[in-house]
Amino acid sequence: MTIRKIAVLGAGNGGCAAAADLTLRGYEVRLYSRSESTLQPVRERGGIEILEEGRQAFARPRLVTSNIVEAVPGTELIMIAAPASAHEELVSSLAPHLSDGQIILLNPGHTGGSLHLAAILTGLGVKKKIRSCETVTLTYICRLIGPAKVEIYRRTTHLRCAAFPGKFTAELAGEVGKIYPDIVAAANVLETGLSNINAIMHPAGMLGNAGRIEHQGGDFLFYRDGITPAIARLISAVDRERLNIIGKLRLKPLSFVEIFYQAGLTSDAGRSSGSIYRAIQESAPNRTIKSPASLDHRYVHEDVGYGLVPMAEIGRLLGVETPVMDSLITLASEVNQKAYRREGLTLEKMGLAGLHANDLSEFLYEGVVKG
Repeated sequence: MTIRKIAVLGAGNGGCAAAADLTLRGYEVRLYSRSESTLQPVRERGGIEILEEGRQAFARPRLVTSNIVEAVPGTELIMIAAPASAHEELVSSLAPHLSDGQIILLNPGHTGGSLHLAAILTGLGVKKKIRSCETVTLTYICRLIGPAKVEIYRRTTHLRCAAFPGKFTAELAGEVGKIYPDIVAAANVLETGLSNINAIMHPAGMLGNAGRIEHQGGDFLFYRDGITPAIARLISAVDRERLNIIGKLRLKPLSFVEIFYQAGLTSDAGRSSGSIYRAIQESAPNRTIKSPASLDHRYVHEDVGYGLVPMAEIGRLLGVETPVMDSLITLASEVNQKAYRREGLTLEKMGLAGLHANDLSEFLYEGVVKG
């Protein structure tokens, strides 16, 4: 397949970065957001300004639309660059307009994203031959720094990608790798999903700085100032539980520090230290990023509900205890008055309810349990 037409669904940081970058590289890009107010700056400027390593350029996507019917049909690749909490509504709206052979890329998949996608399409009775895959994290470390103005601090390196069902991973990683050369194939979508950097570090960072965020309105550097040695120890505890789950799945046990390094987010010294605190302090791409202004933010909503919740749920399926993850989920639920365990990504929503732990590997590879 030759991918030339790409629908980018989501016009936030990642979506605008992708739309601008891919347009400038010669792809026909259709940028979609359900929100006209989100698209208004792009319409007013006639495109997206992009800054990267001191270079500045201006991209004019072929189409900017809030109509999903205009965005999806006729494209070879549908890239979803939206918060995980928006996936269900977004996938439900695009489902009637899918065609055989289209690829859906979750950029990123968060934790369990491809499983959730497949469960939604199955529930809607979609019969089209759609292939889907996901990346571990966003292809760009970036932020919108003004109206329709995005800065790319770093392109993510050694970016693992997996398909669901896993039997399509080599093929789809190859196709996506033509667009993003730093793509590497992962074993399955739990290897990608359980390497969710944001879920490992953001909940601890947000809850540990709750008073500071509310008092100062986020007026501090989230990673440099907010991740103290004590909070780094809490992140380490989450990482230990995550690695216990990975051990049960017999996947390659990459630590948070190693994943962080492979993504291009810390220095050689940060990696060699083995210290989460040191690795985050040494993160040049994250150095100037400020804290969210409130706890009503995707660092909690998404990274707890669609990060820690599915990790803990998968742990439960495998018989792995996750007391630190469970505590953070409880605290986040109380702080934001949201039932993350119910509203987040559960085994039922991932299509894993009732599955026996021994059948999980087959399910991830085949998409069904044949026995």
